[in-house]
Amino acid sequence: DAPLDDANVGRFCELVKEMSDAVQFIFITHNKVTMAISNQLLGVTMSEPGVSRLVSVDVEEAAQMVAL
Repeated sequence: DAPLDDANVGRFCELVKEMSDAVQFIFITHNKVTMAISNQLLGVTMSEPGVSRLVSVDVEEAAQMVAL
């Protein structure tokens, strides 16, 4: 989705939502709109040089925590 403008990112996200009932998607993005449609986010962070750490966020669980 990196080369897409905002309108086409929206269209891409709608297509992914429609197809996600039958297909599991794994995509790599930095686009906030695309990340917003995800159920699960995985990321890699490097808090100290040379040490990578995997970070996982369940979007639904995070939304519930914010609502409290």
